[in-house]
Amino acid sequence: MSMNGKKELYRIPEQGKVAGVCAGVAEYFNLEVWLVRIVVLSAIILTGVFSFALLLYIVAWVLLDKKPAAQFGHRSELKTKVWQAGEAPRQALREISTRFRSLELRLRALEQHVTSDSYSLKREIDNLK
Repeated sequence: MSMNGKKELYRIPEQGKVAGVCAGVAEYFNLEVWLVRIVVLSAIILTGVFSFALLLYIVAWVLLDKKPAAQFGHRSELKTKVWQAGEAPRQALREISTRFRSLELRLRALEQHVTSDSYSLKREIDNLK
């Protein structure tokens, strides 16, 4: 999104196969890139080599700006439908579980340190000063 909150259409060559036009369109409409690629490729094949779809793709390639690097980021949206862009719910749950497990292990180590005899002894010595 831009500064004023409006979505802008860019091409994203870093995520694209040819010029990043399909990746940009997919991001703009919150669709999966593979779905946009299939639609564009089908339109080109079904209407002939010198088709309107191919002409539109080339025009978009020339006219659309590249997406600024500062706007790249991880999508935190969850998919509710197969064609939507975003993270699959199972994958998101797996990542959250991994993060919580990591935090739990760190918390256990911290609790073990704080409740240890050496921590209590060090604290007593520090209080004597």
